[in-house]
Amino acid sequence: MSYMRRALELARLGSGYTAPNPMVGCVVVHKGQIIGEGWHQQYGGPHAEVNAIASVQDKSLLPESRIYVTLEPCSHFGKTPPCADLLIDSGVRDVVICNLDPNPLVAGRGVQKLLNAGIKVETGLLEQEGLELNKRFFTSHRLKRPYIILKWAETADGFVAGPGCKQLQISGALAKCFVHKLRAEEQAIMVGTRTALQDNPRLNTRHWSGKNPLRIVIDRQLILPQTINLFDGSQPTIVYNYKKQQDQENLFFVQLQETEPLLPQIMTDLHKRNVISVLVEGGTYLLESLLQENLWDEAFILKNTALTIAEGTKAPTMNFGTLIEQQTLGTDQLLHYRNQ
Repeated sequence: MSYMRRALELARLGSGYTAPNPMVGCVVVHKGQIIGEGWHQQYGGPHAEVNAIASVQDKSLLPESRIYVTLEPCSHFGKTPPCADLLIDSGVRDVVICNLDPNPLVAGRGVQKLLNAGIKVETGLLEQEGLELNKRFFTSHRLKRPYIILKWAETADGFVAGPGCKQLQISGALAKCFVHKLRAEEQAIMVGTRTALQDNPRLNTRHWSGKNPLRIVIDRQLILPQTINLFDGSQPTIVYNYKKQQDQENLFFVQLQETEPLLPQIMTDLHKRNVISVLVEGGTYLLESLLQENLWDEAFILKNTALTIAEGTKAPTMNFGTLIEQQTLGTDQLLHYRNQ
């Protein structure tokens, strides 16, 4: 079990870089000693099994070794050759797998290929830990939509903005770093029209190391001026609207049907684009709509316990989900909810 835990630790090193692929770790063990390790480091690059096998200095030990891998080895040609074939060709005779792959291109075929080659296969070791690790990937395949994480900051008396939607600096420095860490870990980030107009956000990761997410803004009637930061071309941006379909450099206008519900259309389009996770940062109407329609998986609320303003734009009401974690970040209280 300790070797699979190590494989899960390795898999987490790919956080923020492997989407839409899952995070995967792999450990090679020979007579109680780890002789090789690897993880999927970035989308399009070598898979965990490839890196782990490559790290083994004495390949003659592989037929006597056991492989621990967090996800079923792939059995199809994608951006890389099938990992199941690699394990077979390497002479490995014993493989332990945490989770089966829900991808229809794999979905048991990797295990079957190993079994057909005479390899002993065990599945389900630390299965729940593996499901939690790749919750975005599993949600995408099972629900046909991205994993949705809601986030907002509110004052001690429950406001997200001042009177007239005036922007407020609610969160402290530690909370801001936490938010940018979230941005680096998720594939995309989404806001509504009012937030884009009032706050003019950049939606990048300037306060944390990591890649910038795909930006998504809902602008049904295309009222946002082209001068706002979201249209600066610095990172890919999707604008969901009812007016036009047009692709520009790093800016994609996607026309939706006014006669159909908005949010399900967005979820369907993002799934087709292989976007497996979205961080939603506002505004209140968008956040409450996702809560009401049960289109969310986790929520982070940053409450500044030292700031009150008495009037302004009220924060969404969290009458949903289960509070699973609570911690202090400077003057902010972080509340973490899960949609069970």
